Amino acid sequence: SVLKVGTLLPKLPVVQYNDSRLLPQTFQGGHLNSLELAGLTFDAGQLQQVNQRDSSDYEDMTLANGGARGIVVRPGTTSDQFNFAGASYKWNDSLSTGYHYGELDDLYKQHYVSVLHLLPLGDKQSLKSDLRFARSTDEGASNVDNKAFGALFTYALGGHAFGLGYQSMSGDTGFAYINGTDPFLVNYVQIGDFANKDEKSWQARYDYNFASLGLPGLTFMTRYLSGDNIDLGANREDGKEWERNTDIAYVFQDGPLKNFGIKWRNASVRSNFTNDIDENRLILSYVLPLW
Repeated sequence: SVLKVGTLLPKLPVVQYNDSRLLPQTFQGGHLNSLELAGLTFDAGQLQQVNQRDSSDYEDMTLANGGARGIVVRPGTTSDQFNFAGASYKWNDSLSTGYHYGELDDLYKQHYVSVLHLLPLGDKQSLKSDLRFARSTDEGASNVDNKAFGALFTYALGGHAFGLGYQSMSGDTGFAYINGTDPFLVNYVQIGDFANKDEKSWQARYDYNFASLGLPGLTFMTRYLSGDNIDLGANREDGKEWERNTDIAYVFQDGPLKNFGIKWRNASVRSNFTNDIDENRLILSYVLPLW
């Protein structure tokens, strides 16, 4: 068992720090992680302050309410207490399940259930099933009321991987999470989370590892997501949006540049209720072995 107190980088279904910039989002608080029982991982703790990626100081936490989520928060309400607890259990090499609870004091509480299954199908073939369900309700200073279901199935064949996902939002609002964090949703991608009020969305994804062609270190990914049925309020047509992502990455395998990685990441977003976005990111990384 490990108890951490101070600066934290939590990565749990109910709270995941955002590391999409050079300086990651961090939290202050305490986190207990226990692996005392074989196959069981237990987590519990409390977060009290957050340091956002574009900030130099710690502050109280708030609720993400942008887009067409329909979430309303009482003006001036923030929170200095996010309590969380949960456990995941690995039944065997193919199946693991989890339950986690999170509560942002005065704003919302959330129950999260997840199932991950890997089915071997023969020589270099497998089918991975990733199922998630969350129930979020208000805690006095908001109107949060959401049920989120997501499923992502990935068929792997040699260096190829074909993915198909579906995500559904229901209730009086969209999905609730701490502002600035990464929501644990199958359709949360480079820019969008497809978690608006009543939104239904699907995803098609393809990955390829060029090691199968004798080019280790070179990888490719592309995906397309489409969402509709978004509730934009009275007297407005339903909202629609789509996003396309492409990643091309290479990590040098030997020579003086060994472990140096280059990644180009591209995204395009179109919708009938927000601004269109076209984005390119160039990411350079280097792993330095210390011993």
